[in-house]
Amino acid sequence: MKKAFCLLFALLLLAVSGLRAQEDSLAVEKRKPLINDYLLIGVNYGVSFSNMYYAPSRHNRAWQFSPNYISVTFTKFSKMFDTMPYFALVAGVAHGYEGFGFKKDPETGASQNVDGAEQATIEVFEIPALAQIHVDFHPGKLMANVGVYGGWRNSISRSGPNLEPEFEHAFRPYENRWEYGLQGGAGFALMFDPVEIHFNALLRWSWSSLYQPDYASQYYYRYAYPLDIIATVGVHFQLTKRSGKTSAQLRREARDIVYGEN
Repeated sequence: MKKAFCLLFALLLLAVSGLRAQEDSLAVEKRKPLINDYLLIGVNYGVSFSNMYYAPSRHNRAWQFSPNYISVTFTKFSKMFDTMPYFALVAGVAHGYEGFGFKKDPETGASQNVDGAEQATIEVFEIPALAQIHVDFHPGKLMANVGVYGGWRNSISRSGPNLEPEFEHAFRPYENRWEYGLQGGAGFALMFDPVEIHFNALLRWSWSSLYQPDYASQYYYRYAYPLDIIATVGVHFQLTKRSGKTSAQLRREARDIVYGEN
C-alpha cells in the first residue's frame, strides 16, 4: 500500500511539472513579438567594383573602383501562407557605374584596349526588383536578395593613347544603351524600431552586351558583359509597425469587444 501511494504521488508530481512546463512554454510564445506585414523605405549609399567579360576573351583585366552608388528602395514584408514571416519584395531606383580596365603587361609594358580605350566608366540609372528572404533576431536580421533590373547607360568616360577624341565622352553607334540583367546578394540589418541600418553586398550581372553583335562582319560576333560588385550601407524607416499589434488590429479587437466577433 505504501509503495502504491508513493508511486501515485510521483505520478502527480510529474503531471504538475508537465503542466507548469507547458504553461511556461505558452508564456514564452506569447512574449515572442509578432512580425507584421510592414512597409520599409530607405536610402542606400555605396561603392562598386566593375569589370567586363568578353568574347573573344581578354587578359589582364582590372577591376574599376567607382564611388557614389546611390539607391532608394521600398520594401514590402509579407508572410507565406499567412504564418511564415520570412519574405519580402524590394523595388526602387538606383544610380551607379559599370566599366572596364586593363593592367599593363609586366614584360612588355603594353596594355590591351577596346577600340582604343584602356579604361572606361559608364554611368547607369536602373530600376531593381528583388525578392528577399530574411531571418529576424534581436536586434537584427539576415537577408538574401535575388531579382532582375533594367536601366539606361546614361554617359561614358574612357581613356587610352589610341582612342579617337570624339568618343572619349560619347557612345559609338554600335554600343547598346539599354541595360538589364540579374542582381542579387546578401546582407544584415541592425534594427532600432522604427529605424533600420542595412549592410549589403550585391552582384550585378548585365545581360546586355556593351556591343551590338555582328557590327563589323556577318561572320564575326563579339560581346562585353558588365559584371559589378557593389557594397552599400543604408538607413531605412519603418512606415508601418514592424512587431506587436498594429492600429488596425487594435481597432478590430475593440470592435469585436463592442459588437462581438464576426
